[in-house]
Amino acid sequence: MATTMNRPMTEGQREGKAERYAADGAQGHDQLTGKVNVGTTERLLSLIAGGALIAYGITQEEKGTGALLALGGGGYLAARGVSGQCLGYRAIGMSTASVPHSPDAVIAHNDGIRVDEVVTIGKPAGDLFRYWRNFENLPRFMEHLESVTVTDSTYSHWVAKGPAGSNVSWDAAIINEEPDQLIAWQSEEGAQVPNAGSVRFTPAPGGRGTEVRVNLEYAPPAGKLGSLLAAMFGEEPRQQVKDELRHFKQLMEAGEIPTTEGQAHGRRSKV
Repeated sequence: MATTMNRPMTEGQREGKAERYAADGAQGHDQLTGKVNVGTTERLLSLIAGGALIAYGITQEEKGTGALLALGGGGYLAARGVSGQCLGYRAIGMSTASVPHSPDAVIAHNDGIRVDEVVTIGKPAGDLFRYWRNFENLPRFMEHLESVTVTDSTYSHWVAKGPAGSNVSWDAAIINEEPDQLIAWQSEEGAQVPNAGSVRFTPAPGGRGTEVRVNLEYAPPAGKLGSLLAAMFGEEPRQQVKDELRHFKQLMEAGEIPTTEGQAHGRRSKV
């Protein structure tokens, strides 16, 4: 179901939201790729549970399998609580650590899944920016998108593939744009999948083309549990974004995306 458009933001409002989003995104990126991605309450619970398991393991006179498992699991939980790091969370691009959000953030505190991926493409930044900026091109290399309909220079309507053959849709607004360098967006109020993000185009070192970096935060319909289940069934969000950037690279460098779907010798999606 399509969402209802809000009153267009003024230029000042868009710039303010862009600045706040950039600050939030930088902190979120640090928590996913840095040391802390476990929230304070969860760290405390890990310490308590870890301490209890270690105590149980130590008190067992016979250090059998159960005692050794308790000691190992307790040690991991204790380390998780002390360091604030969870390898499992990092693997799926998830964080429960505290990230301040602005009052008009589209995703509630600690509810979002964050993804940060980059690819180097052997094309000028301007060419890549212009192709991406026409959002109706995106379904050509983003397999999860059914369509994007551009409403005007700021607003667009998105339809994506949902679970069990369903569709989800939302309206989005550009909140910051720097020609040939940056596009930042966020979904409008009432979106079925609240999301915000940016794509940045930066000249690669040594004249090797352009680095395209996507920062994305979204709230899946089933929350973080939904993301965990999706990861188990091969739909992990970080891998999905990585695959889509790879398809974008193929499309921009070779003019087509090689596939093997439907034909013995494959078919190709062209620009």
